[in-house]
Amino acid sequence: MTAVARTDTSQLGRWWWTVDRWLLAAIGLLIAFGAVMALAASPPVAQRIGLDQFYFVRRHAMMLPAALAILIAVSLQSPLRVRRIAVFCFIGALVLSTAVLLVGAEIKGARRWINLAGFSLQPSEFLKPTFAVVAAWMFAEQRRGEGFPGNIVSILLYGLVVGLLLMQPDLGMAVVVSAVWFTQFFLAGLPLIWVVGLGLAGLGGLVGAYYSFPHVASRIDRFLDPASGDSYQVERSLEAFTNGGLFGRGPGEGKVKLVLPDGHADFVFAVAGEEFGLIACLIVVMLFAFVVLRGFAHAMQESNLFVLLAAAGLFVQFGLQAIINMGSSLHLMPTKGMTLPFISFGGSSLLALALGMGMALALTRRRAGEFR
Repeated sequence: MTAVARTDTSQLGRWWWTVDRWLLAAIGLLIAFGAVMALAASPPVAQRIGLDQFYFVRRHAMMLPAALAILIAVSLQSPLRVRRIAVFCFIGALVLSTAVLLVGAEIKGARRWINLAGFSLQPSEFLKPTFAVVAAWMFAEQRRGEGFPGNIVSILLYGLVVGLLLMQPDLGMAVVVSAVWFTQFFLAGLPLIWVVGLGLAGLGGLVGAYYSFPHVASRIDRFLDPASGDSYQVERSLEAFTNGGLFGRGPGEGKVKLVLPDGHADFVFAVAGEEFGLIACLIVVMLFAFVVLRGFAHAMQESNLFVLLAAAGLFVQFGLQAIINMGSSLHLMPTKGMTLPFISFGGSSLLALALGMGMALALTRRRAGEFR
């Protein structure tokens, strides 16, 4: 029996009866599993780098209430307010992403983080969901036929965003942003000649990245031929899945987290595979698939083009990020430093994902057809 009556006309009451509670529950389960994995995977990492054993656990616990607040608060909004939130946050993320190149901290050869009031922020994480909504707005405005050059504006913004990402450099995030933007452009009615042209441009860009960025070439070479370089983390990750079997060794009993440098972040799926086994990993995969497919089912029923494109972009981004992380852990694609949504440790990622899924929940709520 629900605690909110159907006759409740408050904002919270209307939200409860219009939000997709199945989507909300699936996202909640992923967040809960992420909290479990923070406890399971991060203490050994903290000890290895000379920090207090529960340093990352405390950091995750500090960020989690803020992420939940963002998720719920944004999901309460109307599509118009979602668009305004996205534009405001997009401008802020652009400014900070530019500042990162000038004053950001360099870590492992990349400038992606900036310190704000003692908090290390990765602005590019917020570019992903907010640009998806802004691009959807531009495409929708173009289709209204009132003379606004939405496609041109979207292309220019895309070039700006990808340019900033490549200057950091962060090719993986640039690829995700490109895939989401292309999907939205296609759904908005991209002419066939443009589909072919952009597809060829994308392939050319990947080839160019191979020859322009040594770390990209190294990762691709190691994926094609593991003996050509250091594949330590991938090898340990595959061992973890093998050792986990069907049901895992049990919570806290895994060994790979003791030797895996990114066991709490990029390779958290390997830790989950060893401690909880194949069955638990398949359940996690099904939760991601459920969120994406149910979200797309909602989006495809929309008559409002902006809502359709924005929701589709956000769910494509969510699913693609999960696929890249899990595929890297299983050696199905070259490694890429990308978090597993809501499960990997990372404050910026957690907050940005909460913002993105909050907007997705708001856009997929049942409405009476008005856009206000």
